[in-house]
Amino acid sequence: MQPPAANSDVTEANRAAGSSRPRVWYKHLSIQILIGMVLGAFVGYLWPERADTWKPLGDLFIRLVRMLVAPIIFCTVVHGIASVGEAKKVGRVAVKSLIYFEVVTTIALLLGLFLVNVWAPGIGMHVDLKSLADSGVKAPAHTVTFGQFLLNLVPTSAVGAFADGEVIPVLFFSLLFAFGLLALGPKGKPVVDGIHAVTQVLFKMIGFAMWTAPIGAFGAIAFTVGKFGPSTLLALGKLVTEFYVCCLLFVALVLTPIAYAAGVNILRLIRYFAAELMIVVGTSSGESVFPSLIAKLERLGVEESIVGLVLPAGYSFNHDGTCLYWSTVSVFLAQAVGIHLTIGQQFALLATMLFTSKGGAGVAGSAIVVLATTLSATNVIPVAAVGLVLGVHSLLSSVFVPVNVLGNTLATIVMARTEGAVDLPALQLALKIGPEASSQSSAS
Repeated sequence: MQPPAANSDVTEANRAAGSSRPRVWYKHLSIQILIGMVLGAFVGYLWPERADTWKPLGDLFIRLVRMLVAPIIFCTVVHGIASVGEAKKVGRVAVKSLIYFEVVTTIALLLGLFLVNVWAPGIGMHVDLKSLADSGVKAPAHTVTFGQFLLNLVPTSAVGAFADGEVIPVLFFSLLFAFGLLALGPKGKPVVDGIHAVTQVLFKMIGFAMWTAPIGAFGAIAFTVGKFGPSTLLALGKLVTEFYVCCLLFVALVLTPIAYAAGVNILRLIRYFAAELMIVVGTSSGESVFPSLIAKLERLGVEESIVGLVLPAGYSFNHDGTCLYWSTVSVFLAQAVGIHLTIGQQFALLATMLFTSKGGAGVAGSAIVVLATTLSATNVIPVAAVGLVLGVHSLLSSVFVPVNVLGNTLATIVMARTEGAVDLPALQLALKIGPEASSQSSAS
């Protein structure tokens, strides 16, 4: 970006911030979602026998948004890369992003291992594995090998990639399509323009879907509280408390310094994405806010090519909060059933998680599947022990999924900063005035 354009953006943002009238508090989406969650908690507590009645409301919202995730990934990636016109830049951003993801997720795993060993929430529980035999948690039929992982990158068909809704196959197909457009040169411009128009339609559809977010949050929280109740939290309260502290420490000790180095105020970043973070607290699904994250990041001034490449890749390879969950829960289960893990065994567990953690799509409940896969691969902790945390999994996911979302939005901004693909003063101003004012600024 050239300096005059940057100054113009700041001026427009200042004008929007000064001229826009304060919105009525209850018209803010984040407030509406919070109200829905509070009402859902009361309803679930007062009428626990009707918990299953409210569950479809949360599931419907997730399904409504997931329906649009694959086409939005395709359109954003293709248009972003094709607009750059330089394959070398795309490769450079991809390599830097993967290195960043690997470093940060490794730090998350190490922090989780350290705190669970110091806090030791499972020591003294002496859980009998026979009581968990019928928990319904079983080892996967086939452990995912490296070769199988490579095969899973490529969809069996283009239609299948979109039908299954998995992020990595859609991303792979989108990258091939984008590079094909790059190779066409000027001949591909009509296709690029058409894809851009489709993208605008999809974002309008997401805007409509977000109107139902408070209802979805209400249904998800009402089901969770009604189904498991406060007694579940008390039974495994030590694990839940330790994990919440672990996530807060990760944000404070890892994400905050990264944000500071990138010139971003972490608290303002959290406020800017407050609505999305509260949605995933209720739904435990990062996919439910993926399209909204793309729109808001572009509104912050991050180039479309960076957003379209880094954010979808982050959803597959950058699970900061989930890595905290895996390392914490794995050692907790060993403590609970009386298995002593040596330092070597714990590092072997960590190395396995670095592999098994890749390729998740942010789908609610997928963390349990990956945890079972990891325990099956290491063959140290019985897979049946996972049944011990089923009751509080939703309480744990309500904090680690927001950490995933926050980590991926920050990673996108960091990559944009390294590429000079964002105007920092304009971004800082947009974070300062909030999403509503910055939306009016971009519209003007």
